[in-house]
Amino acid sequence: AETKMPAVTSALQESTAQKTQLEADLVKHKQDREDALSAINEASALREKEAGVFAKGSGEYKTNIAATGKAIDLISKGAGGSFLQTNTAAIVRSLTINMDLSSADRDMMSSFLSEGQGQGFTPQSGQITGILKQMKDTMEADLADITKTEEESKATYEGLVAAKEQEIAANSKAIEEKTQRLGEIGVKIEELKEDLEDTSASYEEDKKFLADLDKNCATKTEEYEVVKKTRAEETLAIAETIKILNDDDALDLFKATLPSSSLLQVTLKDKEVRHMAIKALR
Repeated sequence: AETKMPAVTSALQESTAQKTQLEADLVKHKQDREDALSAINEASALREKEAGVFAKGSGEYKTNIAATGKAIDLISKGAGGSFLQTNTAAIVRSLTINMDLSSADRDMMSSFLSEGQGQGFTPQSGQITGILKQMKDTMEADLADITKTEEESKATYEGLVAAKEQEIAANSKAIEEKTQRLGEIGVKIEELKEDLEDTSASYEEDKKFLADLDKNCATKTEEYEVVKKTRAEETLAIAETIKILNDDDALDLFKATLPSSSLLQVTLKDKEVRHMAIKALR
């Protein structure tokens, strides 16, 4: 028990540290997963907004490009007068006002759109169609630019979502694995605590047993010493007695205490008498 306790204590400390680290890791993984999900939601909202702006802008560009193209076609065919009576002419009027044109081009377009073929205006000269083509080219270039930006935004969004989804998957997997490990380490800690408690109790019992053993050994040693001393004294007493009995005066005294020979019907020699006396003492 004394040897086992430090090992169990060390294992318990290590397991407790692992549990603390796992709990901290789980908090971080859950926060990282939540942050990744929030990033996707924010990016999706922004992407939706950007897509709406692009849809509106590209739709307007396409409408305006189509209108200028139709105007160019009609005017090139000498149908400028009929063109001015269409809805397309209204679109071109709006573009003339809002687009970045030189003063000369703007004035010429305004004159055409307000006067038409009156006052000797000749659209076949190509001036109006030239301005319209320039306007159409500018809008087509702008449409290409916003389309490119839209495609880049979509790619960026898709890349971000893919990366964040990988983060979510990785964190979800880590959460699952570490939650399982946390449960296992929790069970291990409880087992180690019980083991430490049992080992500690066993250690105390062992200490008590050893203390009792030392006490009992001391008592037995004292008792043994008493027995040894008593036996030594008895041996000494017997030896002295035997010595006395070996004396002739003692032998005569012992014979006098025995029954008469007529009663025992035996005759004892001196050697036999001494043997009997010694046996009686022992």
